[in-house]
Amino acid sequence: MSLIVQKFGGSSVADAEGIHRVAKRIVDTHKAGNNVVVVVSAMGDTTDELIDLAASVTDQPTAREMDILLTAGERISMALLAMAVTDLGVPAHAFTGRQAGLHTDAAYGAASIVGVVPERIARTIQDGEIAIIAGFQGINRENDVTTLGRGGSDTTAVAFAAALRADVCEIYSDVDGVFTADPRVAPAARQIPALTYEETLEMAAHGTKILHLRAVEYARRYDVPLHVRSSFSTKEGTWIVNESARSRWDGNNEAPVISGISHDTSQAKITITGVPDKPGAAARIFQTVADAGSSIDMIVQNVPVNMPGSATISFTLPIADVKRTITALDINKAELGYDKLIQDDGVGILSLIGTGMRSHPGVTAKFFAALAEAGINIDMISTSEIRISAVLDADDVAEAVRVVHSAFDLDAEEEAIVYGGTGR
Repeated sequence: MSLIVQKFGGSSVADAEGIHRVAKRIVDTHKAGNNVVVVVSAMGDTTDELIDLAASVTDQPTAREMDILLTAGERISMALLAMAVTDLGVPAHAFTGRQAGLHTDAAYGAASIVGVVPERIARTIQDGEIAIIAGFQGINRENDVTTLGRGGSDTTAVAFAAALRADVCEIYSDVDGVFTADPRVAPAARQIPALTYEETLEMAAHGTKILHLRAVEYARRYDVPLHVRSSFSTKEGTWIVNESARSRWDGNNEAPVISGISHDTSQAKITITGVPDKPGAAARIFQTVADAGSSIDMIVQNVPVNMPGSATISFTLPIADVKRTITALDINKAELGYDKLIQDDGVGILSLIGTGMRSHPGVTAKFFAALAEAGINIDMISTSEIRISAVLDADDVAEAVRVVHSAFDLDAEEEAIVYGGTGR
Protein backbone atom coordinates (compact mmCIF):
# COMPACT_ATOMS: atom_id res chain seq x y z
CA MET A 1 0.00 0.00 0.00
CA SER A 2 1.38 3.40 -1.03
CA LEU A 3 0.74 6.79 0.52
CA ILE A 4 0.02 9.33 -2.21
CA VAL A 5 -0.38 13.07 -1.77
CA GLN A 6 -2.38 14.64 -4.61
CA LYS A 7 -2.54 18.37 -5.25
CA PHE A 8 -5.20 19.83 -7.55
CA GLY A 9 -4.87 23.35 -8.92
CA GLY A 10 -7.61 25.90 -9.42
CA SER A 11 -8.24 24.98 -13.05
CA SER A 12 -8.91 21.37 -12.02
CA VAL A 13 -11.68 22.37 -9.58
CA ALA A 14 -12.96 25.45 -11.40
CA ASP A 15 -16.59 24.30 -11.38
CA ALA A 16 -18.89 21.51 -10.21
CA GLU A 17 -18.00 19.34 -13.20
CA GLY A 18 -14.30 19.68 -12.39
CA ILE A 19 -14.88 18.86 -8.73
CA HIS A 20 -16.75 15.68 -9.67
CA ARG A 21 -13.97 14.68 -12.10
CA VAL A 22 -11.30 15.23 -9.43
CA ALA A 23 -13.36 13.37 -6.80
CA LYS A 24 -13.58 10.32 -9.06
CA ARG A 25 -9.81 10.33 -9.61
CA ILE A 26 -9.22 10.52 -5.85
CA VAL A 27 -11.62 7.67 -5.16
CA ASP A 28 -10.10 5.54 -7.94
CA THR A 29 -6.65 6.06 -6.41
CA HIS A 30 -7.99 5.04 -2.98
CA LYS A 31 -9.79 1.98 -4.33
CA ALA A 32 -6.56 0.87 -6.03
CA GLY A 33 -5.24 0.21 -2.51
CA ASN A 34 -3.55 3.51 -1.68
CA ASN A 35 -3.82 5.87 1.24
CA VAL A 36 -4.64 9.31 -0.15
CA VAL A 37 -4.10 12.84 1.13
CA VAL A 38 -5.33 15.69 -1.05
CA VAL A 39 -4.31 19.35 -1.16
CA VAL A 40 -6.57 21.67 -3.12
CA SER A 41 -6.37 25.24 -4.41
CA ALA A 42 -9.18 27.77 -4.65
CA MET A 43 -11.66 27.27 -7.48
CA GLY A 44 -10.69 28.90 -10.78
CA ASP A 45 -10.09 32.64 -10.39
CA THR A 46 -11.47 32.87 -6.84
CA THR A 47 -8.26 34.27 -5.35
CA ASP A 48 -8.05 37.04 -7.97
CA GLU A 49 -11.72 37.85 -7.41
CA LEU A 50 -11.16 38.15 -3.66
CA ILE A 51 -8.19 40.46 -4.24
CA ASP A 52 -10.33 42.64 -6.53
CA LEU A 53 -13.09 42.65 -3.94
CA ALA A 54 -10.68 43.87 -1.26
CA ALA A 55 -9.46 46.61 -3.61
CA SER A 56 -13.04 47.80 -4.09
CA VAL A 57 -13.37 48.22 -0.32
CA THR A 58 -10.04 49.86 0.51
CA ASP A 59 -6.85 51.07 -1.14
CA GLN A 60 -4.75 49.81 1.78
CA PRO A 61 -6.00 46.45 3.07
CA THR A 62 -4.16 45.21 6.13
CA ALA A 63 -1.96 42.17 5.53
CA ARG A 64 -3.47 40.14 8.37
CA GLU A 65 -7.04 40.63 7.17
CA MET A 66 -6.06 39.95 3.55
CA ASP A 67 -4.76 36.54 4.62
CA ILE A 68 -8.02 35.82 6.42
CA LEU A 69 -9.92 36.83 3.29
CA LEU A 70 -7.82 34.91 0.77
CA THR A 71 -7.90 31.62 2.67
CA ALA A 72 -11.66 31.54 2.10
CA GLY A 73 -11.12 30.34 -1.47
CA GLU A 74 -9.38 27.12 -0.44
CA ARG A 75 -11.87 26.51 2.36
CA ILE A 76 -14.69 26.53 -0.19
CA SER A 77 -12.99 24.10 -2.56
CA MET A 78 -11.83 21.70 0.18
CA ALA A 79 -15.35 21.46 1.63
CA LEU A 80 -17.01 20.89 -1.75
CA LEU A 81 -14.42 18.31 -2.78
CA ALA A 82 -14.83 16.41 0.52
CA MET A 83 -18.59 16.32 -0.07
CA ALA A 84 -18.10 15.01 -3.62
CA VAL A 85 -15.68 12.29 -2.52
CA THR A 86 -17.95 11.17 0.33
CA ASP A 87 -20.85 11.05 -2.11
CA LEU A 88 -18.87 8.45 -4.10
CA GLY A 89 -18.80 6.15 -1.10
CA VAL A 90 -15.43 6.92 0.52
CA PRO A 91 -15.47 9.01 3.72
CA ALA A 92 -13.49 12.24 3.34
CA HIS A 93 -12.78 15.02 5.81
CA ALA A 94 -11.72 18.58 4.99
CA PHE A 95 -9.07 20.41 7.01
CA THR A 96 -7.88 24.00 7.02
CA GLY A 97 -4.15 24.60 7.21
CA ARG A 98 -4.46 25.15 10.93
CA GLN A 99 -6.45 21.95 11.49
CA ALA A 100 -4.00 20.01 9.36
CA GLY A 101 -1.04 21.22 11.42
CA LEU A 102 0.87 23.49 9.03
CA HIS A 103 2.82 26.09 11.04
CA THR A 104 4.40 29.20 9.53
CA ASP A 105 6.24 32.35 10.45
CA ALA A 106 4.37 35.68 10.71
CA ALA A 107 5.10 37.02 7.22
CA TYR A 108 1.50 37.67 6.13
CA GLY A 109 1.00 37.14 2.40
CA ALA A 110 4.29 35.30 1.93
CA ALA A 111 4.73 33.10 4.98
CA SER A 112 7.37 30.37 5.18
CA ILE A 113 6.69 26.94 6.64
CA VAL A 114 8.43 26.38 9.98
CA GLY A 115 6.92 23.00 10.80
CA VAL A 116 4.27 20.44 9.92
CA VAL A 117 2.52 18.41 12.65
CA PRO A 118 0.07 16.23 10.69
CA GLU A 119 -1.46 14.30 13.59
CA ARG A 120 -5.08 14.66 12.47
CA ILE A 121 -4.15 13.84 8.88
CA ALA A 122 -2.30 10.70 9.96
CA ARG A 123 -5.26 9.55 12.05
CA THR A 124 -7.64 10.15 9.15
CA ILE A 125 -5.72 7.98 6.71
CA GLN A 126 -5.15 5.30 9.38
CA ASP A 127 -8.94 5.09 9.64
CA GLY A 128 -9.12 4.39 5.90
CA GLU A 129 -10.53 7.83 5.11
CA ILE A 130 -9.33 10.55 2.76
CA ALA A 131 -7.93 13.80 4.15
CA ILE A 132 -8.49 16.92 2.05
CA ILE A 133 -6.37 19.91 3.03
CA ALA A 134 -6.80 23.55 2.06
CA GLY A 135 -3.61 24.58 0.32
CA PHE A 136 -1.80 27.93 0.50
CA GLN A 137 -2.46 28.50 4.21
CA GLY A 138 -1.15 27.86 7.70
CA ILE A 139 -1.11 29.27 11.20
CA ASN A 140 1.53 31.33 13.02
CA ARG A 141 2.51 31.52 16.70
CA GLU A 142 -0.15 34.15 17.32
CA ASN A 143 -2.79 31.69 16.05
CA ASP A 144 -3.39 33.97 13.08
CA VAL A 145 -4.11 32.57 9.64
CA THR A 146 -1.28 33.09 7.15
CA THR A 147 -0.87 32.48 3.42
CA LEU A 148 2.20 31.14 1.62
CA GLY A 149 1.98 33.41 -1.42
CA ARG A 150 1.25 32.55 -5.04
CA GLY A 151 1.77 28.86 -5.78
CA GLY A 152 1.61 28.08 -2.08
CA SER A 153 -0.64 25.06 -2.57
CA ASP A 154 2.22 23.28 -4.35
CA THR A 155 4.43 23.93 -1.33
CA THR A 156 1.67 22.76 1.03
CA ALA A 157 1.39 19.47 -0.83
CA VAL A 158 5.14 18.82 -0.82
CA ALA A 159 5.39 19.75 2.88
CA PHE A 160 2.74 17.19 3.84
CA ALA A 161 4.28 14.59 1.54
CA ALA A 162 7.60 15.08 3.34
CA ALA A 163 6.05 15.07 6.83
CA LEU A 164 3.98 11.95 6.14
CA ARG A 165 6.83 10.25 4.24
CA ALA A 166 4.60 9.75 1.23
CA ASP A 167 5.75 7.61 -1.68
CA VAL A 168 4.97 10.37 -4.17
CA CYS A 169 3.45 13.83 -4.41
CA GLU A 170 1.26 14.17 -7.50
CA ILE A 171 0.76 17.71 -8.82
CA TYR A 172 -2.31 17.97 -11.05
CA SER A 173 -3.03 20.88 -13.40
CA ASP A 174 -4.51 21.39 -16.88
CA VAL A 175 -1.49 20.19 -18.91
CA ASP A 176 -0.10 16.68 -19.29
CA GLY A 177 3.16 17.36 -17.47
CA VAL A 178 6.20 19.59 -17.87
CA PHE A 179 6.91 20.46 -21.50
CA THR A 180 10.05 21.46 -23.36
CA ALA A 181 8.49 24.94 -23.62
CA ASP A 182 5.21 26.60 -22.77
CA PRO A 183 2.75 24.89 -25.16
CA ARG A 184 0.72 28.11 -25.35
CA VAL A 185 3.74 29.81 -26.94
CA ALA A 186 5.34 26.83 -28.71
CA PRO A 187 2.54 24.46 -29.81
CA ALA A 188 5.18 21.93 -30.92
CA ALA A 189 6.47 21.57 -27.37
CA ARG A 190 6.69 17.98 -26.20
CA GLN A 191 6.08 16.50 -22.79
CA ILE A 192 9.21 15.57 -20.81
CA PRO A 193 9.19 12.10 -19.18
CA ALA A 194 11.54 13.00 -16.30
CA LEU A 195 13.54 15.90 -14.91
CA THR A 196 15.97 16.34 -12.04
CA TYR A 197 15.20 18.68 -9.15
CA GLU A 198 18.09 20.86 -10.35
CA GLU A 199 16.67 21.29 -13.85
CA THR A 200 13.18 21.93 -12.51
CA LEU A 201 14.47 24.59 -10.11
CA GLU A 202 16.11 26.43 -13.00
CA MET A 203 12.93 26.16 -15.08
CA ALA A 204 10.68 27.33 -12.25
CA ALA A 205 13.01 30.23 -11.46
CA HIS A 206 13.01 31.42 -15.07
CA GLY A 207 9.37 31.42 -16.04
CA THR A 208 8.02 27.85 -16.22
CA LYS A 209 4.76 28.16 -14.28
CA ILE A 210 3.74 24.54 -13.93
CA LEU A 211 5.48 24.26 -10.53
CA HIS A 212 6.25 26.76 -7.81
CA LEU A 213 9.93 27.33 -7.04
CA ARG A 214 9.54 26.91 -3.27
CA ALA A 215 7.76 23.59 -3.76
CA VAL A 216 10.62 22.20 -5.86
CA GLU A 217 13.18 23.41 -3.31
CA TYR A 218 11.22 21.67 -0.55
CA ALA A 219 10.98 18.46 -2.60
CA ARG A 220 14.72 18.44 -3.28
CA ARG A 221 15.55 19.05 0.39
CA TYR A 222 13.47 16.05 1.53
CA ASP A 223 13.87 13.95 -1.65
CA VAL A 224 10.13 13.83 -2.32
CA PRO A 225 9.39 12.39 -5.79
CA LEU A 226 7.06 14.72 -7.71
CA HIS A 227 4.72 13.51 -10.44
CA VAL A 228 3.27 16.31 -12.58
CA ARG A 229 0.09 15.25 -14.38
CA SER A 230 -3.17 16.52 -15.84
CA SER A 231 -6.45 16.07 -14.02
CA PHE A 232 -8.12 16.08 -17.45
CA SER A 233 -6.35 12.96 -18.82
CA THR A 234 -4.70 9.72 -17.71
CA LYS A 235 -1.35 10.34 -19.44
CA GLU A 236 1.80 9.47 -17.53
CA GLY A 237 3.04 13.03 -17.03
CA THR A 238 6.49 14.10 -15.82
CA TRP A 239 8.50 12.71 -12.91
CA ILE A 240 10.80 15.04 -10.97
CA VAL A 241 13.37 13.13 -8.97
CA ASN A 242 17.02 13.13 -7.93
CA GLU A 243 19.60 12.66 -10.65
CA SER A 244 20.32 9.01 -9.88
CA ALA A 245 16.63 8.05 -10.19
CA ARG A 246 15.91 9.91 -13.41
CA SER A 247 16.71 7.09 -15.86
CA ARG A 248 14.00 4.93 -14.28
CA TRP A 249 11.36 7.05 -15.98
CA ASP A 250 12.96 8.51 -19.11
CA GLY A 251 14.79 5.32 -20.16
CA ASN A 252 18.07 7.23 -20.54
CA ASN A 253 21.22 6.68 -18.56
CA GLU A 254 22.60 9.91 -20.02
CA ALA A 255 20.63 13.13 -19.61
CA PRO A 256 19.53 14.92 -22.80
CA VAL A 257 21.61 17.95 -23.71
CA ILE A 258 18.63 20.31 -23.45
CA SER A 259 15.63 19.54 -21.26
CA GLY A 260 13.57 22.62 -21.93
CA ILE A 261 13.19 26.31 -22.64
CA SER A 262 11.69 28.77 -20.17
CA HIS A 263 10.63 32.35 -20.74
CA ASP A 264 9.58 35.19 -18.47
CA THR A 265 7.90 38.43 -19.55
CA SER A 266 7.16 39.62 -16.02
CA GLN A 267 10.60 41.20 -15.67
CA ALA A 268 11.88 44.76 -16.03
CA LYS A 269 15.36 46.25 -16.35
CA ILE A 270 16.85 49.12 -14.37
CA THR A 271 20.04 50.79 -15.60
CA ILE A 272 22.05 53.02 -13.27
CA THR A 273 24.55 55.36 -14.94
CA GLY A 274 27.40 57.32 -13.45
CA VAL A 275 28.10 54.89 -10.62
CA PRO A 276 31.49 55.64 -8.98
CA ASP A 277 33.98 53.09 -10.32
CA LYS A 278 35.50 52.15 -6.99
CA PRO A 279 35.25 49.29 -4.48
CA GLY A 280 32.02 49.20 -2.50
CA ALA A 281 29.89 51.29 -4.87
CA ALA A 282 28.03 48.31 -6.34
CA ALA A 283 27.69 46.71 -2.90
CA ARG A 284 25.91 49.81 -1.56
CA ILE A 285 23.54 49.87 -4.52
CA PHE A 286 22.55 46.23 -4.17
CA GLN A 287 22.22 46.52 -0.41
CA THR A 288 19.72 49.32 -1.03
CA VAL A 289 17.83 47.09 -3.45
CA ALA A 290 17.86 44.20 -0.96
CA ASP A 291 16.63 46.45 1.84
CA ALA A 292 13.70 47.39 -0.41
CA GLY A 293 12.75 43.70 -0.52
CA SER A 294 13.46 43.29 -4.23
CA SER A 295 14.82 40.17 -5.93
CA ILE A 296 17.43 40.54 -8.68
CA ASP A 297 17.99 38.04 -11.48
CA MET A 298 20.65 39.21 -13.95
CA ILE A 299 23.36 41.87 -13.50
CA VAL A 300 25.73 43.51 -15.98
CA GLN A 301 28.34 46.16 -15.13
CA ASN A 302 30.59 47.97 -17.58
CA VAL A 303 32.82 51.04 -17.67
CA PRO A 304 32.00 53.41 -20.56
CA VAL A 305 35.06 54.53 -22.52
CA ASN A 306 33.86 58.14 -22.57
CA MET A 307 33.19 58.26 -18.81
CA PRO A 308 36.42 57.35 -16.97
CA GLY A 309 35.98 56.83 -13.27
CA SER A 310 32.33 55.81 -13.53
CA ALA A 311 30.42 52.64 -14.31
CA THR A 312 27.02 51.64 -15.64
CA ILE A 313 25.10 48.88 -13.88
CA SER A 314 22.03 47.15 -15.34
CA PHE A 315 19.94 44.50 -13.61
CA THR A 316 16.63 42.71 -14.11
CA LEU A 317 13.94 42.24 -11.48
CA PRO A 318 10.21 41.45 -11.29
CA ILE A 319 8.03 44.28 -12.59
CA ALA A 320 6.17 44.22 -9.26
CA ASP A 321 9.41 45.22 -7.48
CA VAL A 322 10.31 48.15 -9.75
CA LYS A 323 8.43 50.97 -8.03
CA ARG A 324 9.78 50.36 -4.54
CA THR A 325 13.29 49.71 -5.89
CA ILE A 326 13.43 53.02 -7.76
CA THR A 327 12.00 54.83 -4.74
CA ALA A 328 14.70 53.37 -2.50
CA LEU A 329 17.47 54.24 -4.97
CA ASP A 330 16.13 57.80 -5.37
CA ILE A 331 16.02 58.34 -1.61
CA ASN A 332 19.64 57.24 -1.30
CA LYS A 333 20.94 58.92 -4.48
CA ALA A 334 23.30 61.31 -2.71
CA GLU A 335 24.90 58.53 -0.69
CA LEU A 336 25.15 56.15 -3.66
CA GLY A 337 26.60 58.85 -5.92
CA TYR A 338 25.12 57.77 -9.26
CA ASP A 339 23.96 59.99 -12.11
CA LYS A 340 20.53 58.72 -13.23
CA LEU A 341 18.15 55.75 -13.39
CA ILE A 342 16.66 54.32 -16.58
CA GLN A 343 13.65 52.00 -16.32
CA ASP A 344 12.72 49.55 -19.11
CA ASP A 345 9.54 47.50 -18.70
CA GLY A 346 9.66 46.08 -22.22
CA VAL A 347 12.04 43.17 -21.66
CA GLY A 348 11.74 39.41 -21.42
CA ILE A 349 14.10 36.60 -20.48
CA LEU A 350 14.68 33.43 -22.50
CA SER A 351 16.45 30.51 -20.78
CA LEU A 352 17.86 27.28 -22.16
CA ILE A 353 18.12 24.53 -19.49
CA GLY A 354 19.60 21.03 -19.31
CA THR A 355 22.06 19.04 -17.21
CA GLY A 356 23.52 17.64 -20.45
CA MET A 357 24.98 21.08 -21.18
CA ARG A 358 27.78 20.25 -18.73
CA SER A 359 29.39 17.81 -21.15
CA HIS A 360 28.33 19.11 -24.58
CA PRO A 361 30.28 22.02 -26.10
CA GLY A 362 28.63 24.15 -28.76
CA VAL A 363 25.30 24.67 -27.01
CA THR A 364 25.95 28.38 -26.45
CA ALA A 365 26.97 28.91 -30.07
CA LYS A 366 23.86 27.18 -31.39
CA PHE A 367 21.64 29.18 -29.02
CA PHE A 368 22.99 32.54 -30.15
CA ALA A 369 23.10 31.50 -33.82
CA ALA A 370 19.39 30.60 -33.75
CA LEU A 371 18.52 34.02 -32.32
CA ALA A 372 20.78 35.79 -34.81
CA GLU A 373 19.23 34.00 -37.80
CA ALA A 374 15.81 35.16 -36.60
CA GLY A 375 17.05 38.74 -36.30
CA ILE A 376 16.57 38.82 -32.53
CA ASN A 377 18.94 41.06 -30.59
CA ILE A 378 20.34 40.18 -27.15
CA ASP A 379 20.62 42.79 -24.41
CA MET A 380 22.08 40.84 -21.44
CA ILE A 381 23.45 37.34 -20.89
CA SER A 382 23.64 35.15 -17.77
CA THR A 383 24.77 31.54 -17.36
CA SER A 384 24.96 28.75 -14.81
CA GLU A 385 26.33 25.23 -15.14
CA ILE A 386 23.05 24.01 -16.66
CA ARG A 387 21.44 27.23 -17.97
CA ILE A 388 21.95 30.02 -20.50
CA SER A 389 19.67 33.07 -20.20
CA ALA A 390 19.33 36.10 -22.45
CA VAL A 391 17.41 39.34 -21.98
CA LEU A 392 15.49 40.27 -25.13
CA ASP A 393 12.90 42.76 -26.23
CA ALA A 394 9.58 41.53 -24.81
CA ASP A 395 8.01 41.56 -28.30
CA ASP A 396 10.64 39.06 -29.50
CA VAL A 397 10.29 36.49 -26.72
CA ALA A 398 7.55 34.29 -28.22
CA GLU A 399 9.34 34.03 -31.56
CA ALA A 400 12.63 33.39 -29.76
CA VAL A 401 11.10 30.47 -27.85
CA ARG A 402 9.91 28.87 -31.09
CA VAL A 403 13.13 29.30 -33.11
CA VAL A 404 15.40 28.07 -30.31
CA HIS A 405 13.03 25.16 -29.63
CA SER A 406 13.32 24.12 -33.28
CA ALA A 407 17.08 24.70 -33.41
CA PHE A 408 17.62 22.13 -30.65
CA ASP A 409 15.27 19.58 -32.28
CA LEU A 410 12.77 19.73 -29.44
CA ASP A 411 9.65 19.98 -31.65
CA ALA A 412 7.09 17.19 -31.37
CA GLU A 413 5.09 15.82 -34.29
CA GLU A 414 1.76 16.72 -32.70
CA GLU A 415 0.64 19.88 -30.94
CA ALA A 416 0.46 19.81 -27.16
CA ILE A 417 -2.96 19.87 -25.50
CA VAL A 418 -3.84 22.48 -22.88
CA TYR A 419 -7.14 21.49 -21.31
CA GLY A 420 -8.06 24.38 -19.07
CA GLY A 421 -5.97 27.26 -20.35
CA THR A 422 -4.14 28.35 -17.22
CA GLY A 423 -1.34 25.83 -16.70
CA ARG A 424 -2.20 25.36 -13.02
